Amino acid sequence: MNVALWLVLLMLATQLGAAFPQGIQHWCVVLVGLAAAVLLICRRFPLPGWRLFLLVLVLCGLLLRSSTGQEAMPSPLDPRQLVSSGSDQKPLVIEGRALADAPLRRGRCQALLQVNHLGGQSRDGRTELVVDPCLQMLRKGSLVRAQGQLVTPAVATHPLLPNPAERLADQGCWSQFRTKQVELIQQEHTPLADGRRLIAARFQDLAEEHSGGLLAALVLGGGQVELSSELREAFRVAGLSHALAASGFHLSVLLGATLALTRRVDMLLRLAAGAGAMAVFLALAGGQPSVVRAVLMGATALLIRERGSRAQPLGVLLTTLVLMLLVHPSWARSIGFQLSAAATAGLVLSSQPLEQWLLQLCPQRWMRVLAPALSVPVAALLWTLPLQILHFGSVPLYALVSNLIAAPLLAPLTLSAMILALLTLMLPTAIAALVMPVLVSPVQQLASLLIALVHWISSWPHAQLLTGHPQPWVVLVVVLALLPWALPSLHHWRCRAFPLLLLATLVQASVQLSDELVMVRQWGRQWLLARHQGRAALISSHGDLLSCQLAQQLGHGYGHPRLDWVVVMDPVASDHSRCWTELAHTVRAEHQGEPPLLPGQRLQSPGLMLRPMGGQDRRWYLRVNGQSHRLRQSSGGALRWDDAREAFGEVAEPG
Repeated sequence: MNVALWLVLLMLATQLGAAFPQGIQHWCVVLVGLAAAVLLICRRFPLPGWRLFLLVLVLCGLLLRSSTGQEAMPSPLDPRQLVSSGSDQKPLVIEGRALADAPLRRGRCQALLQVNHLGGQSRDGRTELVVDPCLQMLRKGSLVRAQGQLVTPAVATHPLLPNPAERLADQGCWSQFRTKQVELIQQEHTPLADGRRLIAARFQDLAEEHSGGLLAALVLGGGQVELSSELREAFRVAGLSHALAASGFHLSVLLGATLALTRRVDMLLRLAAGAGAMAVFLALAGGQPSVVRAVLMGATALLIRERGSRAQPLGVLLTTLVLMLLVHPSWARSIGFQLSAAATAGLVLSSQPLEQWLLQLCPQRWMRVLAPALSVPVAALLWTLPLQILHFGSVPLYALVSNLIAAPLLAPLTLSAMILALLTLMLPTAIAALVMPVLVSPVQQLASLLIALVHWISSWPHAQLLTGHPQPWVVLVVVLALLPWALPSLHHWRCRAFPLLLLATLVQASVQLSDELVMVRQWGRQWLLARHQGRAALISSHGDLLSCQLAQQLGHGYGHPRLDWVVVMDPVASDHSRCWTELAHTVRAEHQGEPPLLPGQRLQSPGLMLRPMGGQDRRWYLRVNGQSHRLRQSSGGALRWDDAREAFGEVAEPG
């Protein structure tokens, strides 16, 4: 086992290296990780661990290939080749088949389309069909025809903003087709997609929107269920987002119940029952990275167990990850894959040693019950913490408490939801109409209790710590500092690792307390974020809901849970005012043609101040830590700066 412990350090260092851009920085981090791991291997590892050593080397090679290899490019027949480079884009007629459901969101639908014909030519590729306005959901397997414009997807002008170009490229798509109307030619038979829609719709009809959506997410995964943004955010802040993502926990509940029911039957029947449970789980949850990993590991462990042998969990995990990346290299860049692999590695390597350490620390009888419940979430949290900081810039501070409280509810709720889902698919409609309301009612009460608990925990003071998005090398230092705490066998390194954790904290704190002006322009909107010693204020050119949501992403991404004040150079609709008031303590917006601030008025907080210039319409003084900048707004609403751009600490221009 000692062989794999330090080799996992190599895997983590290489994975973090993937976050760097191509160039010297990337290779420096990768080579440092390789050199450190090889030195430790040579000094500490006995020869019998050569199999694990080989597996980790292969895995790291695959990770390097995924992060440094050439990006996929559109083929000669891809729709991207027909995108017009001029300003006068001619409308085209497209025919294709929807590869996924396109639910109706904010009056528009988006679906990945496998293109058959485009502009009168046969094509073989994918494009994203965007229907705006959209009257009804477009279903998977729909053969459609539409007339519209083919465009290239937008490129994010700032790392914290959505990046449609990158999102679509990961799916082998490099274009978008925008239209206002779609003609349905034929609806293909899609039993799996129909079953998923039926489960989600039936649950939400019988158990109301939130409780029914939660039950459906426990079966299908949150990515295939329409859940409210408030519910997703509450689970994330409480540290329970893993409950909404189909993963190994959900499969272990289903597989454990199946094996318990078939423990007295023949081995072949047990294998068949276990294989059937995993097949049903894979069919309903889909081929997500976390689901594929869970099924492969579950199948391997089941075969080894039924043969009477003992599985080596780390070897099973590494073999599974190698197979997944051999088949699908781009999964290495998937956040879901990274979190799933890290959490599983934590359970394999750290949960049992942590449990033993807790029992040694406190040998009382009550600790024998509490230690297993504590060791599992602590192990998962320690191993996923660096990835949470790297990708999300936040840490749920009450995650351990919420997992301890929610664990007794999640297992029976997950099993009940899966049983109800199977009954929904198997029972005739007439019988289901009579039986399902009775069966769903107690499960709905349990789901409502869990939702209330999650909302309660997420409302606690300082429920999440916004760290900002640190540089990858800072996260690598955090990994090195946490490893001795994640592995009790390395406890003698804990004191030596503490300065590393202190270094990473001080570096990130200095970034958070710095003064900076960040200007972002995208999709015809503009935002200016002014930062001073941990405080921030924002100016937005538009007041619609999308502008508010993106402003919130910018603020949270830079580590500001709430801004001192926000000025909106545009009227704010009454149904959007709640979003803006939740973002800042003070919000001033244009109202009935009057500017947000009248002559003589000012918005001020320590180190930050905005006031209109005397006698000049739509011109402003912005002061950050004593430095003044002049701002003016054009008649079209665009923000312009009279002083030099060098005054800004960071400027993001359109791609």
